Amino acid sequence: MGQDQTKQQIEKGLQLYQSNQTEKALQVWMKVLEKNTNLVGRFRVLGCLVTAHSEMGRYKEMLKFAVVQIDTARELEDADFLLESYLNLARSNEKLCEFHKTISYCKTCLGLPGTRVGAHLGGQVSLSMGNAYLGLSLFQKALESFEKALRYAHNNDDAMLECRVCCSLGSFYAQVKDYEKALFFPCKAAELVNDYGKGWSLKYRAMSQYHMAVAYRLLGHLGSAMECCEESMKIALQHGDRPLQALCLLCFADIHRSRGDLELSQLKLHCLSESIYRSKGLQRELRAHVVHFHECVEETELYCGLCGESIGERNSRLQALPCSHIFHFRCLQNNGTRSCPNCRRLSMKPGFV
Repeated sequence: MGQDQTKQQIEKGLQLYQSNQTEKALQVWMKVLEKNTNLVGRFRVLGCLVTAHSEMGRYKEMLKFAVVQIDTARELEDADFLLESYLNLARSNEKLCEFHKTISYCKTCLGLPGTRVGAHLGGQVSLSMGNAYLGLSLFQKALESFEKALRYAHNNDDAMLECRVCCSLGSFYAQVKDYEKALFFPCKAAELVNDYGKGWSLKYRAMSQYHMAVAYRLLGHLGSAMECCEESMKIALQHGDRPLQALCLLCFADIHRSRGDLELSQLKLHCLSESIYRSKGLQRELRAHVVHFHECVEETELYCGLCGESIGERNSRLQALPCSHIFHFRCLQNNGTRSCPNCRRLSMKPGFV
């Protein structure tokens, strides 16, 4: 496969990936990898595969492609390619919670001679190192790394990096229980998305909304927390971002636990899990959550807010809205409104809880 054809196929995969046709994008990239003998082309497509598997939560596959990429970089004998591959190796280990390895690979990146690390990737290396230190609860070192990454972002006008660092700082301050700062930094990230993120992936908006939801919950602002978490989950479902879906599920449960609605938190978890497993075609897990959902509904003795019938007495399809009010699906269809009949909050499309 020639160099021009390789570029075209990589670009084709990127277009498919950005339009949420993830599996088709992966197929295109894998074919390029199989047929391509050009080392630079292989290196680039391996980078695409590392990023895609990271966003899909397939961290072992991410690590596998990162290892192949570093072997390719060594064959190229280029310090810049080696730096990029070591950074991907560090990120892969970070996702797998191998934090000591992450720090080791980040230090290797910083120690590579004759690279553009100072101008281009230094901030990303510092960010990954900060996340690893945070995972090890080494808070002072984590904060130093995040501040260094933030300086890189400011010095290079890198708003995308600044957005990622602000989200990590949100996690940092949530862990050290400074909840005002835990909210400030994700809000700053959301501002950056609004001001500069027109061409960015929606994952940046989803990420900032999730961290805002966590901070709002910790501050006791549960309504705002629910709105932010709903927005984040909506994007995560649209883009098949399974790691973020899992984080949002936990956040929803924490919000309901803070409200004292333990039964509703279980309902929401089962409904969201059902939609995720249905989209993935995992029938056994899907059936288990459908059963648990109906058992939970029966135990709570809930009633449909439109027809007044007890929910759980009949085998009727149910719909839980983002505000956690539950109705018969047929009643919502017949009602013909896009807002919740109980609280008048705008609903989302059927199938999203």
